[in-house]
Amino acid sequence: MILPIEAYGTPVLKKEGKNITQDYPELDQFIANMWETMYEANGVGLAAPQVGVGIRLFVVDASPFAEGEELRDEEREQLIEFKKVFINPKLEESGEEWAFNEGCLSIPEVREDIYRQEEIHITYFDENFKEHKEFFTGLPARVIQHEYDHIEGILFTDKLSPLKKKLIKGKLNNIAKGNIQVDYKMRFPLASKKR
Repeated sequence: MILPIEAYGTPVLKKEGKNITQDYPELDQFIANMWETMYEANGVGLAAPQVGVGIRLFVVDASPFAEGEELRDEEREQLIEFKKVFINPKLEESGEEWAFNEGCLSIPEVREDIYRQEEIHITYFDENFKEHKEFFTGLPARVIQHEYDHIEGILFTDKLSPLKKKLIKGKLNNIAKGNIQVDYKMRFPLASKKR
């Protein structure tokens, strides 16, 4: 089932998610719905708060990035097979920061260069509640950091300079009000009831 994606301004997007246990109600169905929702919106990652659920869970499929011409063969191979569910993750970042133009399904039509660290160590549970400890670099690390921020109540726009935030304030207000055109299902916190 395709779920509506919460737009910028929805309170759940600014709250830290809660850890869940293996007996979380209908977890398999919820994860299946998240995959379906993410693919319908042409995303590479989706966090539970983005569909209105304040838990520490996100899904990532970075395979669309494998199309990049500037990639080395080992990077391309890693991206092609990079499809994972992350539950109750704990993240440590390291390495140099590098900029990449990011967007977000909850903030359509806004893209900005965001600096993130190039390496991460992450401990998490998969959909079967098997624990993993892994190391990622490059684009997989970046996608994970973006989604991890969501379960921490952080949006990529929070990482912008005060001047950049001021410049996009009008766009963000229009998103919250639903004054944009998107080709996927969304819920807007400030949309007029007449729509």
